[in-house]
Amino acid sequence: MQGLLLCCLVALATCQSLRYDLGLNPRKTYEYKYEGTVNFGLGMPNLAESGVRMTCRVKIVGASAQTFVLRVSELAFEEFNGFPGKNGFNASPKLSQRIAAQLIKPFMFDYASGHIGDIHAPPEVSDTVVNIVRGILGFLQVTVKTTQRVYELEEIGIHGKCQSNYAIEEDTETKDMTITQVVDVSGCREKAAMYRGMATAVLDQVSQQRGESVVSTVRYVYTVKPTAEGGLITKAHGLERQHFSPFNVKGGSFKMQAMKEMVLLGVSDTARAVTFGPMESKGNLVYKFVNAEANVPIMMQNLDDPVPKAIELIKHLAEANKYDIDSATTEVTIKLYQLLRVIPYEGLDTMWKKFAGNEQYRHWFLDMIVEVSDARILKFLEMRFQAGDVSPSEALQAVLLSINHLQPIPELVEMAKMFLNMPFSKSSTYLWHTVVLSYGSLVYKHCAYYSPCPVNAVQPLLDMALESLRNGNKADMVLALKALGNAGHPGSIKTIMRFLPGVAATPVDLPPSVLSAAVQSMRLIAARDPHSVQEITISLFLQKNLPTELRMLSFMILFDTKPPMALVSTVTAHLLEEKDLHVVSFAYSYLRSFGRSNTPENFFLSTACNVAAKILAPKFGRLSYHFSKAMRMDWFNEDFLIGTAAEVFMLRSATNVFPTEIMMKSKFFFIGRILQLLEIGISADGLKDLFGTGFTGDLSFSDFQSLFNVLQNWETMPNNKPILSAFSRASGQEWFFADIDKEFIQNIIGAVSLSAGKESPLWAAIENLQRGVSWHRMKPFLIFEVRYFQATTLGLPLEISKYYESVNGITVNAKAAVNPAPTERLGQLLNSEISLESDGFIGCTKDFWVFYGINTELFQVGSELKSKMPFAVPWKFTAKINIREKKFELDFVPSKKEFTLFGVSSNVYAVTRNIEEPASAKMTPIMPMAEDSNQEVVSKGPTVVSPESDEFLTPNTWHPSAKMCAESKIYGAGICVESELRREYYHEEYPLYYFLGYTNLEVKVVPVQAVRAVDKIHFEVNAGPSRHPMSTRQLLETLRRLSKEATQGVHLSSDSASSTERSHSSQRDIVMESSNSTPEAVFSFKAFALSGNQKPEGYDAAVYYTPEASVQNAQLIVSQVGEDTNWKMCVDTIVNARTQAKAHIRWGAECQSYEMSMRGATAHLPGSKPTLKAKVEWIRIPEPMAELGRRIGSYIPGMAFLLGFSEQHERNAKQEVSASVVAASADSVNVKIKFPEYTVYRQAIPVPLPPASFLEIQPSIRNTTTDSFGQA
Repeated sequence: MQGLLLCCLVALATCQSLRYDLGLNPRKTYEYKYEGTVNFGLGMPNLAESGVRMTCRVKIVGASAQTFVLRVSELAFEEFNGFPGKNGFNASPKLSQRIAAQLIKPFMFDYASGHIGDIHAPPEVSDTVVNIVRGILGFLQVTVKTTQRVYELEEIGIHGKCQSNYAIEEDTETKDMTITQVVDVSGCREKAAMYRGMATAVLDQVSQQRGESVVSTVRYVYTVKPTAEGGLITKAHGLERQHFSPFNVKGGSFKMQAMKEMVLLGVSDTARAVTFGPMESKGNLVYKFVNAEANVPIMMQNLDDPVPKAIELIKHLAEANKYDIDSATTEVTIKLYQLLRVIPYEGLDTMWKKFAGNEQYRHWFLDMIVEVSDARILKFLEMRFQAGDVSPSEALQAVLLSINHLQPIPELVEMAKMFLNMPFSKSSTYLWHTVVLSYGSLVYKHCAYYSPCPVNAVQPLLDMALESLRNGNKADMVLALKALGNAGHPGSIKTIMRFLPGVAATPVDLPPSVLSAAVQSMRLIAARDPHSVQEITISLFLQKNLPTELRMLSFMILFDTKPPMALVSTVTAHLLEEKDLHVVSFAYSYLRSFGRSNTPENFFLSTACNVAAKILAPKFGRLSYHFSKAMRMDWFNEDFLIGTAAEVFMLRSATNVFPTEIMMKSKFFFIGRILQLLEIGISADGLKDLFGTGFTGDLSFSDFQSLFNVLQNWETMPNNKPILSAFSRASGQEWFFADIDKEFIQNIIGAVSLSAGKESPLWAAIENLQRGVSWHRMKPFLIFEVRYFQATTLGLPLEISKYYESVNGITVNAKAAVNPAPTERLGQLLNSEISLESDGFIGCTKDFWVFYGINTELFQVGSELKSKMPFAVPWKFTAKINIREKKFELDFVPSKKEFTLFGVSSNVYAVTRNIEEPASAKMTPIMPMAEDSNQEVVSKGPTVVSPESDEFLTPNTWHPSAKMCAESKIYGAGICVESELRREYYHEEYPLYYFLGYTNLEVKVVPVQAVRAVDKIHFEVNAGPSRHPMSTRQLLETLRRLSKEATQGVHLSSDSASSTERSHSSQRDIVMESSNSTPEAVFSFKAFALSGNQKPEGYDAAVYYTPEASVQNAQLIVSQVGEDTNWKMCVDTIVNARTQAKAHIRWGAECQSYEMSMRGATAHLPGSKPTLKAKVEWIRIPEPMAELGRRIGSYIPGMAFLLGFSEQHERNAKQEVSASVVAASADSVNVKIKFPEYTVYRQAIPVPLPPASFLEIQPSIRNTTTDSFGQA
């Protein structure tokens, strides 16, 4: 009995000593088998995928009570690229050895109570390998609570500081505990993720709520065995899934699956103490990002000894693109960017010295080095500025691109300040503007990543603004304010306020351009400090004594802050009492157009604006376009999460007939971001002073008198006031502005004046042209490089990147002959014949990539979209210009080989690359070709992945292809459009699949087998009178028929019948008079194909003009020239005293096959309203033309409904469409359009003209309505 009791007590003590909280025994050695796999694809059958797998053994040995050493052995690294079920993983022994060489070194880590502390490793171990170790150690980071079955907490992990949800289940037989951990990686408070290149793309929170482009889930399952030392993980499994789409993941997505597993092989006593060399701290378990500037995800190359490789690439690019663009080489620019980013400054300086003396190499080097986005580029530019060995133009381009692509870290921001104080920066006005504006842009990007943003970053611009205010220097004030506008720093608000009337502490009296710049400088602060901007702008808007334009600008900036409903209501209440109709019109049109907005950013604002517009509509809804206006059009698609918006603002004032300011903006909405594409603005405040108060804009006598006064008093205009000002912004950042003043216009007039002599720059240009000129320029430009990095459970960096590269080029070779050559002044050219020979090329090739996968300096794996868009226009011609005879000739030699004018090609690939075998990168099209899949495989080196299509055919293949050509056998040339698409899984619910697969579209110019050999294509334009006996009979017949039709078809009311008879008599007199002479064409055009001494073939067009006192007659005759052809087109037009216009068109054999006519007239009967009428009537037309008309007609009812028209079904005249516009009131019209089977109409449409303009177009007409229009 005592023995049994003793056994029970021992068993009870043993059970009570077992623990589940994780721990490791420092005297034990633990050995695990580890396997990690990641793969990328679409998750659909028959589609290619890529992946990598790493297996190894892991030993953990105790070094002290809470310090352990990890060693890795038997490492194997494998790659997968192909089709699941057909292809398998392939070993990569060289890469395995390279990774193993670092992983076999000891790694030390602190560990207590299931939590990893500091990690130490030898200094020579790379961060990438340490991150892989973090992925292994992540299995030991588990919080066990035995008192709760379900619990959640925030803890450190490889993904950052994230929320974890635990569920515990115990096996009653084995006492093993199964722990399930789910990590919310989307809502991490401190997430291991990083953006690059997105600082100017505004985050759109509302869009993200409507759908995500990236969704991730992470789950771990642990089997924990209780021991006396603590819980021991015997098996662990981790699974991370991610869905990514350039659109909404709900509509199909790329998929990433990362899986890792660790199984305990055994536990043994540690035989001897662990020894290891020097180590350094590598941080905690959170993933540490590697400087990935040189790790370009879309290619991999050996970066050893980069300088010679970069030199050879620049030479290769310059030679391959020395005349036109070789589209096959444009991708090499990315390769060169990568090399330049790893070259130390000394190497860059060596390259500059080597290339500086060669113009082409020099340009390529300066255009490419701007993408070295760290301190090296700033030091390089500093040396160039100090040495002065670059031109201001070269410096401007380099500064603009390099500083805008610079990493916005504090050290580089501080370093960039030096350019604001360098004398060379002020050697050119536009260079100085670029330096200051670019620095402001750098501050904006710096503040996007560092919050709160330190004031010292923007301090140089604040000092510049205050200094210019003290000195009263208008140009410096505008520049400083524009730079502050680019910076968008909330700390600049107080400085900006000092330039604004009514809010400044001391009264200010500044020019309109300065006030405009001050208000617009708050445009980006509006998003960062909306309350401060609202207070300032609402104060400016409500000051009715301020200039109208300033109040409207304030209104715009106010609504950039996305004001709440209460503030919108306040503005609306004040607008109801507003007396300035320009302010009211602008505000109402702004609210009305924003009230219709569908973009997520305006989701709440559009509701407030819609309500405000309805309140204002009864009082101000009918103001014409004579007043200031704001217009916005936008579109957004929920499935794709993309949209566009365009805004136009036209600011006027009561004292200026010209718009004082016009601004246009465009935006693009994409995956939860707002990209401000392009913004341009023109200020024309100086035009008011130029034309004076007599100019009203209605083209009256006073307007022409004002124009005459401008020509007379031009010299008296002030020199310091610009007539026009313009600016341009890209991505919300202003990069250019300029003023056009009297001196600028005088210089242009002086240069092109007929009295200008040899001092004119145009004279020098003509002399150079006579000697022959050759100009060639290629400009590579990385439009954007957008990258997103995120940690994965394996310790590998997931990357989503977009690269958009453009190579633009132009080549011009030209030589001219002038006979006789001018000797004293340019006006002598009017009596000379100028011959010009020229050949050249203009075009661009744009390459676009999207990469989704793992990208390290050792290997890459993922999915990649690759697209290329070439555009090319080559030319070779000779031309002759004779100004005295008003004659122009142009000769082209037809191309003997086809060339592509424009093309688009793209495909999506499963890619794997590794640094040990960069030439053997594998790229397999994700969607196999149906019949010839082996031809579509991309091979980079000896490895070719060739899916066999017969095993992968599915019924969901979509393969449209087409080829359309328009060919001319006369000229021996044609244009063809070829297209081909290949898609799989083409379902409406998966919009992503619309874009995945092979795409090819090309527009080509092709040679055509001509009727006879064509030596050249000849164009000739003659604007002087010329005899045309070949068409005399046709012209006389046209005039006779026209006169007969006019007599029979036009019936006016009785009080104007006599004048009509006189008009018809005059037309008959013209016919009789013309029959006694050969008519002369006032304009002729010829397009001939010339073949040796044979007669030309082609087309000949001539315009004849026979005016009379109240009737203007013109005829156009187009004839086909050649043997056995009688095709002609005859167009006869009559304009009768501004009240009626008619055109009669006939074409075909001798102008007899087809016929149609068009008429238009104004009418103003006594006691009736002014009316405009128009009618199109067809007698005979070709069937394709009729079919096109029927197709267009099928869309008209729907479009009319969208435009607010009503529809009435009724039978009207067949083969006829008529319309009438009746002035319903001073600022609106009624429109009615009759089609053969129905009529559409709309009442009271606002007109975009001043109220009196409609009446002014008919000065003395009272009764001119023609019965031929019926009762339209």
